[in-house]
Amino acid sequence: MDEKDGKDPKETERLRVGAAVRRRRRALDLTLATVAERSGLSIPFLSQVENERARPSVRSLQRVANALETTTSRLLAASDAARTVAVVRADEDDDAPPVPRARRLVRGRHQLEALEFTGEHDTGGEFQHRNDELMYIADGAVELEAEGRAYRLARGDTLFLSGGVRHRWRATLPETRIVVVTVAEHLETPEP
Repeated sequence: MDEKDGKDPKETERLRVGAAVRRRRRALDLTLATVAERSGLSIPFLSQVENERARPSVRSLQRVANALETTTSRLLAASDAARTVAVVRADEDDDAPPVPRARRLVRGRHQLEALEFTGEHDTGGEFQHRNDELMYIADGAVELEAEGRAYRLARGDTLFLSGGVRHRWRATLPETRIVVVTVAEHLETPEP
């Protein structure tokens, strides 16, 4: 028992396993219905587990792990790794080359990817991501082409692109600073 809150740390671990269960299920490209069928547990219960509103028993967690072709130990280990708080300081890149540059705003391997582009950038190629993307123009200006249509974006403008939209962009002023946030499509979730 934890003296501070009176909770058993193992019980708290099981409660927080939801994100690891969801990532594993998605990595295997399974629906909740498929996991429910494989595990013998209900879809609503599995949804509550994934959203950390229900605490699976040891037996239920074992059934979920089996349905996801892994072990309870790996799910618990993955749930520990999933709880991350990280700060990236603006001055950490003092040795970075002068502008233009791209800086990662989220370090490590996560589902969320955020980049800051500074200076005049011309991405050159065309992009098409499976997942959604958000672009925020913090300073300067950007010309963007999406699905054959041109957009001019200025300071404070935000552009949302749903997954699958073809696009290309370039910063048009030296003082341009753009923040791009996306859900990483390339991230392979390590087997829990």
